[in-house]
Amino acid sequence: MKVSRWVPLGLILLLAGAFVLYRHGRSLWHPVYRRIRGRRTVAEVLERYAPGREAGLQQHFDRAGVAYPPARIALLVFKAEKHLELWAQRDGAWVYVRTYPVLAASGHAGPKLREGDRQVPEGVYRVIWLNPNSSYHLSMKINYPNPHDRGKARQEGRTELGGDIFIHGGAVSIGCVAIGDTAIEELFSLVAKIGRSNVEVIIAPNDIRAGRPARTHPTNPPWTSELHDEIRRVLKPFEKNSSG
Repeated sequence: MKVSRWVPLGLILLLAGAFVLYRHGRSLWHPVYRRIRGRRTVAEVLERYAPGREAGLQQHFDRAGVAYPPARIALLVFKAEKHLELWAQRDGAWVYVRTYPVLAASGHAGPKLREGDRQVPEGVYRVIWLNPNSSYHLSMKINYPNPHDRGKARQEGRTELGGDIFIHGGAVSIGCVAIGDTAIEELFSLVAKIGRSNVEVIIAPNDIRAGRPARTHPTNPPWTSELHDEIRRVLKPFEKNSSG
């Protein structure tokens, strides 16, 4: 039987379409998949991922000279450099542990101002929720808008600030921070183990430690420089032994 020369092309297009749908249409197919599979609990996620991920993570803590699990951690996100640094406290001082690449984060330098602006926020935040059923594998929600964000919005009469800002798995994101599935499995397991209240999240336009200037954007509000000065102050304890 003679096979049409269009069959291989059709198969290639079908596979390409399936790949694009998997990577960029996750918000469409994942809720259906989740309903079929059923909702997971944090405990179930930890049972599946924590043993392997914690074993690898502990090697980084051993090299840093920090006992595992640590009492407190900080996650430093630098938007321009596209990486997330994990630091832990040892005897009251912050010690660098490791760096994760940020695989996707939309927007430009400067704070998030309103819903739909595609901006990753900037400031000092906390993890307020661990989501074991994220459309992006696993996710950790931060408390945007925080008191600073809400205060500036009241001064300027802004009301629709947006929300649902996460650090999550996968490699695509709009307004959130995507670090890949393996990395989120590590951090999700770690945060669940030490407790959300022991986690600080600092998001900066770029690495502004050691006197480096902060990146900005023409659309940033006038108070952005004040925000960056505050972020620089909060980052001060993380300058020694910085990974640069």
